[in-house]
Amino acid sequence: MSDRRRRKSLSIFRPPLAPLNPVDDGAQPTTPPGILKKRRPTSLAQDQPGSSNPIGQSDIQRTDSKGSLNRLRGKKRPSSLQKSGRPSSLFGSLRSHGEDEELTRTASSPSSMPSLTPIIPDVAAGMVIQHGPLPEVGPMFRKRCPYLVLTDSHLIRFKTQERASDMFPNISASPSPNRMRHSRLSSGSSLPEVPSASDNPHSIPLLHIVAVYKLDDGEPYFSIEVAYFDPHTQHAATMTIQIHDPRDSDTWLTAIRSTASKARMVNAIPFSQSLIEYTARALEQERDYDRHHLHMFMVVQRANKSGKRSSSDDLTKLTSKICILAIGAYKVHLVPLPKTTKAPSSTSLSDLGGELHGIVTLVSVNVQNHDDSFQLWFRPPFQPPIALHLAALCVDEVAVWLRQTAEYLRPEWTEMPFTWEVPPTLNDQLLPVPAEEEENRAFDRTLTAYCAGYGADTSNIVYTVDTTCEDAPAFLLAEPGKFGRPKYSSLELLAIFRALRYNETFKTISFAGISLDNLQGLCDHHGWEHAPFTTRSGTPVDIEHLHQGPVLIQEIRALALKSRRIRRMDFSSCLSRKPSSANSPGSACGICEALFPLCVKQLTNVDWVVLNGIALSDDDIDYLYSAAIEKSCHFRAIEVGSCGLSDRSVQVILECLTEQRATLEAINLSGNYARLEPSNLKEYLHEFPYIKDLDLSYIYRTSGREPLLELDTLLRWKLSRLNLSRASLNTETIVALAAYLKDPQSKTLRHLRLDQCGLTGGVVAGLLEAMTLSTPREMHLYISENYLEKEHEKLCKAISESRTPMSITVTMLVYEEERNFRLFVQAWTNNESTSYLNISKVSLPSEAGTDTVSAMKRMFAENQSLEYLDITGEESHLEVSHFGPGLNKALLGLRQNKKLTLLCVENQRLGMPGANTLASILEENTTLRELHCSGNGFSLQAFTVLVCSLFHNKTLLHLPTMDEDRVTALKKMNREIDSTRETGIRSLTKPTKAMVRRSVGLVPSPLSFYNRVDGEIVAPKKEYSEADRYTMVGSIMNNWDQQINRMQGYLQRNWNIAKGVPPEGTRVSENDRPGTSQSVITVKEWEGDDATPVAEVDRHLGKGKEMATSDDYEDTRGFDGSDGDMEGALMLAERLKLGD
Repeated sequence: MSDRRRRKSLSIFRPPLAPLNPVDDGAQPTTPPGILKKRRPTSLAQDQPGSSNPIGQSDIQRTDSKGSLNRLRGKKRPSSLQKSGRPSSLFGSLRSHGEDEELTRTASSPSSMPSLTPIIPDVAAGMVIQHGPLPEVGPMFRKRCPYLVLTDSHLIRFKTQERASDMFPNISASPSPNRMRHSRLSSGSSLPEVPSASDNPHSIPLLHIVAVYKLDDGEPYFSIEVAYFDPHTQHAATMTIQIHDPRDSDTWLTAIRSTASKARMVNAIPFSQSLIEYTARALEQERDYDRHHLHMFMVVQRANKSGKRSSSDDLTKLTSKICILAIGAYKVHLVPLPKTTKAPSSTSLSDLGGELHGIVTLVSVNVQNHDDSFQLWFRPPFQPPIALHLAALCVDEVAVWLRQTAEYLRPEWTEMPFTWEVPPTLNDQLLPVPAEEEENRAFDRTLTAYCAGYGADTSNIVYTVDTTCEDAPAFLLAEPGKFGRPKYSSLELLAIFRALRYNETFKTISFAGISLDNLQGLCDHHGWEHAPFTTRSGTPVDIEHLHQGPVLIQEIRALALKSRRIRRMDFSSCLSRKPSSANSPGSACGICEALFPLCVKQLTNVDWVVLNGIALSDDDIDYLYSAAIEKSCHFRAIEVGSCGLSDRSVQVILECLTEQRATLEAINLSGNYARLEPSNLKEYLHEFPYIKDLDLSYIYRTSGREPLLELDTLLRWKLSRLNLSRASLNTETIVALAAYLKDPQSKTLRHLRLDQCGLTGGVVAGLLEAMTLSTPREMHLYISENYLEKEHEKLCKAISESRTPMSITVTMLVYEEERNFRLFVQAWTNNESTSYLNISKVSLPSEAGTDTVSAMKRMFAENQSLEYLDITGEESHLEVSHFGPGLNKALLGLRQNKKLTLLCVENQRLGMPGANTLASILEENTTLRELHCSGNGFSLQAFTVLVCSLFHNKTLLHLPTMDEDRVTALKKMNREIDSTRETGIRSLTKPTKAMVRRSVGLVPSPLSFYNRVDGEIVAPKKEYSEADRYTMVGSIMNNWDQQINRMQGYLQRNWNIAKGVPPEGTRVSENDRPGTSQSVITVKEWEGDDATPVAEVDRHLGKGKEMATSDDYEDTRGFDGSDGDMEGALMLAERLKLGD
């Protein structure tokens, strides 16, 4: 693994490259060291495409280039080489060695073959660095051997040493015996043979060289491959040199690399603008283009040659290709060179023959020290690694920029999850990641990188950050944002876990209510680079089979090990394990196995573990017990509510938790099968003097007169939360609880839950009397599903006298007499102590009458203390409860309300009249900040009316997108379409014998196609086709999204006003909003003209002529529009059709 800590002593500025000593024969002078002071990077950022001017070389000593050039021009060609043609060779294996290898896939025709580069004066003017013969191996009839010359600007191949001597006088004209080593210069070309009549030498400018590397092809040679690219002609090729002697191979390799590197430092050739735009388009198609994070390099993708030996002629079949390596915002791209025929701009990278890999999937970087080759290994989750065998003269910069980008995407990681095998000098070029002010320490940046690398959808991941809770800030993962996606995929969960790793922002990590089933039992057998072998500080983790466990265990361990700030981890109901299989072999949930061994070894700071709603097996209890008996763990809480625990399991847990008496703050035993004995429970609870949170809800106790909690036990604690919901509370327990509420020791109590405890109105009134203080008590009281209608007058009196705490939740009230509910509402009209009231799901014997509606309207208008009010109804298959149409009139009282800021009025069947009522309220009310009104059967017309009302409202900050109502509207449309098919064509006229005959096909009757309604003959309903259904679904989705966009523009304007930000650029205008009444008139005007089935259903749903058709359908909320937006509408229509 690569360690970033080595960079602490590095300089801020990158040092220049170390000088590369040229290799020559000793006759040529060395290059002045001053040339190496200016380093020319070969990478290219999109915003800096240019390069500086080259450094002059007038001070370099050179040979007599002018005389050599004149002699070369005056030299006549030998007569043996002046023949116009050559007879057909009998040796088929003797090909024209030295021709270029075409790397781009062009047509194999003479017009497309590259021509040999002729000698120009610049070539002859170069300073010779190294030269030597390369005799041919094989045919004994070949009398001439190629000769290779390396100058400070070109690599030149001559036919003979004599021709080299003509250009460079210091080269001997006759070969020296001691320099003759059996070697071969060849070019593996797939092109047809080029006639060898030309005697011009072939030269490669050093500035065109892309890479020089050893060729591992299994041959008994020490081969060198030189890849080069001409940016002017867009021609790419390779030259392969086969050498028998390893000393010659190393000498040539070192000389060519060092000389080419020096040439690039002096005068680097930048990428052309057309090549930059071509690469940018390729990255843009993959949604990975960012002009500030683009680095381009010319590289060689080497052929993955096996070690099998083959004949020398097979060398021409082993080819590499030159391409562009582009490091984008989140991915590494191998972009092939552009073809002669320009590809369309919409062509994806895969269509071009390239490939891409996420930077976060990088697992290994291996840079060779002896040549320009390097290997990059990428491994997506649950897949084998993918190797890229590359080579580049700028290999150092490729590795550095890749490392820098990987660290930029994971700025909090102190150790990168990939191996870094590079020369030691390359580490000195690494720079610290620039610090940027970003929320939550660049968590979004890292999460986006992992989603891009794993192919996950970032728009589906929803989370919140709570800064007001205990152990804040808390990361709270919410349900997926995509419609119809109840669970996160395994790759999305991995992206979330690994983005949270090393992040030092959050003290609490909560996956409560989020299914982690996709990771449970899932193993990644292809690698363990993400397994946490050490803590954040580098301490080794000594746990058996650390890297072999399921992915869920490894990721939870990594979160606990790599972050020092995490104190609390909440896994409530994240695994859907059934209690029936909890004790079966191998049924451990994995969370206990991941966390508790780390706590025993003191390798993590996590001391609050929430396991509520997860069935625990005996193995899980063993892990918990082994950690809880260790005092060094310092647990503050281990919550095991609704874990399917038996009497023995609860006793074991309470017994081991006594060792944590000095630090334990919370006990949660709710919802288990165990039956508690009050006397035994008292003995255990007396062991914990610092309890703040006690949850004994949904438990069973033995019969007897003993209180569940005695007064002396309660007075030992400074409780903040006490939950006794659905517990059997006898009279002794109620008396002890009332005495505790009167005592000043209870002033710290903030939450008291007494739901489903069988309390009457008189008992609740007594508790309210006990908790009354001179000022409203800062406490939230939950008294839902109790028998409050009994002794109801006492409760109403306590409410009217303002003896209630600041927050009360009393849901699912069942009234047998409407008069009692009316008294309840009148009591809240006079209340002045409660600011939060939740009376949702109230059940009345019938719809609210006139007197009740008047009482509710008076409460809405006159109450001066309520800031939060929830009157949500119930709409389910088992129970339906709502106030009826009279609620629309009662809500009008909110026009005069000056205190309420949040109103919940969901599932009350308000319909279109309710939308008009809420719209009129929004136009006049100036204190309301949030309105939750989904589930009221709003059509598109009703939603439009609500959105239009926001034009004059400058205070509302939240209005739902009505997704539930949208689905209801689509279901209603499908039912109407299906009903027309079932009805068919019916005639309401009285049948006669003639009409009967006509109906069987004898005589067609015109009246058989019409219906009689109120004495008039009208056209019957037409039967809708599937195309009509899909068109209507797309139209509804499109227009609903248009209203959502308008609503978001209004809400953004209001948010800017609330924050004091000038509302510039808000998408609102006077013409964008008709008045509420005008909206209704406009909807009525839509009726009449269109006669198609689509328009008929559109009119029913409140849609008009201006509504867009399916051709205008674009990406909608809840659909993935990547493969065609209409496909999402078709899938929804089909799903509604099948599910309805």
